[in-house]
Amino acid sequence: MARVFSGIQPSGELHIGNYLGAVQHWVKLQRQHDCLFCVVDLHAITQPYEASSLSQRTIDMAVGLYAVGLDPQHAIVFVQSHVPEHTELNWLLNTVTPLGELERQTQFKDKAQRQASVAAGLLNYPVLQAADVLLYRATLVPVGEDQLQHLELMREIARRWNARFTNNGGFAFPEPQALLSTAKRVLGLDGQAKMSKSLGNTIGLLDSPETIWEKLKPAATDPARVTRKDPGNPDICNIFTIHQGFSSPETQARVAHNCRTAGWGCLDCKRVLADNMIAALAPVRERAQALQAEPSGVRATLRAGAAKARVLARETMTQVRRCMGLLDAGEA
Repeated sequence: MARVFSGIQPSGELHIGNYLGAVQHWVKLQRQHDCLFCVVDLHAITQPYEASSLSQRTIDMAVGLYAVGLDPQHAIVFVQSHVPEHTELNWLLNTVTPLGELERQTQFKDKAQRQASVAAGLLNYPVLQAADVLLYRATLVPVGEDQLQHLELMREIARRWNARFTNNGGFAFPEPQALLSTAKRVLGLDGQAKMSKSLGNTIGLLDSPETIWEKLKPAATDPARVTRKDPGNPDICNIFTIHQGFSSPETQARVAHNCRTAGWGCLDCKRVLADNMIAALAPVRERAQALQAEPSGVRATLRAGAAKARVLARETMTQVRRCMGLLDAGEA
């Protein structure tokens, strides 16, 4: 089987943007490939954050991943910082990564423009991403189109390392390929920006039925629907995009028809969506509550996942150090 690697930052509990955009896909992939899924806490600290809550946010994210169906029997799920080889390989790959390529990354430029002082960690974020994937010699990386530039840099880093060091030991990194998600991009409830907990425009997978409805009621829809009598266009409505993740094809067809013909108002559309979301997420909330009641069990499962990941990581790093000419610790 092909090996798959992907990661998610510990922003706290999962929201529907995470679920529809990535994690739902991961649940399917774990039955088809050799998968590693990682809570990337080292990536999270490249932005300003509250140190006092990072550990709990990491646990909350793991709870969400297990609750939606990631199974430790079928995939390795672990915390990035629990496998120190990630940071070691990150440093070694920095030595072959062109500075100009890092400075040209669109996400770096966008984030750097919003900061008075730019930390080196933000610039080198894609190198750590490359280390995450190459450490396990993963050949497939589930990504959205906005991550394709980072993946191409990852491939370039692998090529440069291979060209410089493979002849010194025969080991080579595979160039990972994109596994593009077919899911449509879900915007936040404001209909403007990416769904993000920091922007307060999310619906959490573990939100109560009452909270889901209260968040959906004021959510942005097709701006052309000023009154209930105005027809709309579901193709540009974020609420309809969310319907595609939680409603049946028959319901989606009814929603689209009623939107285009002004057969009902946006609130009617949202009520149907809320009911379908509440029903779909009920078992997820139930599993999460059971996991939250036993946090020591969640920690133990993460430790077991990290132990499995370290076996693979150490195999890679033994080869990498040898090819790069580093003195073996046993010979020192």
